[in-house]
Amino acid sequence: MELSGRKALLTGATGGLGRAIAKALAEQGAVLSLSARKAEALEQLAAELPGDGHRALPADLAEQGAAEQLAAAAEGTEILIANAGLPAAGWLADFTPEQVGRALRVNLEAPMLLAHALFPAMIERGGGQLVFVASLAGKSASPRSSIYNATKFGLRGFALGLRSDLGPRGVGVSLVSPGFIREAGMFADAGAKAPPGLGTASPEEVGEAVVKAIQGNRVEIAVAPMRQRVAAHFGMVSPSTAVRAQSGSTGQRAAEAVAAGHSQDKR
Repeated sequence: MELSGRKALLTGATGGLGRAIAKALAEQGAVLSLSARKAEALEQLAAELPGDGHRALPADLAEQGAAEQLAAAAEGTEILIANAGLPAAGWLADFTPEQVGRALRVNLEAPMLLAHALFPAMIERGGGQLVFVASLAGKSASPRSSIYNATKFGLRGFALGLRSDLGPRGVGVSLVSPGFIREAGMFADAGAKAPPGLGTASPEEVGEAVVKAIQGNRVEIAVAPMRQRVAAHFGMVSPSTAVRAQSGSTGQRAAEAVAAGHSQDKR
């Protein structure tokens, strides 16, 4: 699908990845409905992007009913980029049931409900694209990330299953799965360093991957150096070995640093 003139809804628009995605889409001529929690930041982003017609649709996707309300406000959407996410990092015992529910709603339920609300009109119009920003954490698990892993494993399964349902009806479904991202994302937001030796990718590479996914109706694009992609794939085919490797001191230290940096994000 070509992006020029297309109406796209982007969630999580004001985070580091969201801004890079928004810029990449706007540069291709997309008209963006930008969603995140803070209206002022959204309005500023809309004004800064190239092109005209961009608008702000504030929403807290952790709230019940917010995804459905956002979909109604974004009527006419031809492309969905479900990018909003919570890190949900830490020991399971440290989360309250309410915090677990919040992470599940933002990371998994909201993308599902947005897709549920938007795809019928896409079918009627004869085409559309649903893009889910997942993670390599949806392929291979890591310490202090049981809830986050669950949401990303689930999102990946949902997207792949939905693709098989909607593809024959003219609606594409794609996954963009970042690994360790510098200057944005989980490690940067926590003020922690990514594990050494595996490399990082940039927010701009994530934006480029979203554009490629839409234009080429790609099944999945992993945004990470080859070493990370191989490690994540190995985690899928040999989870017992991967879990043992992740349980070593290096993986534990990195996970603890991220969990400590995101301790306030569970609220």
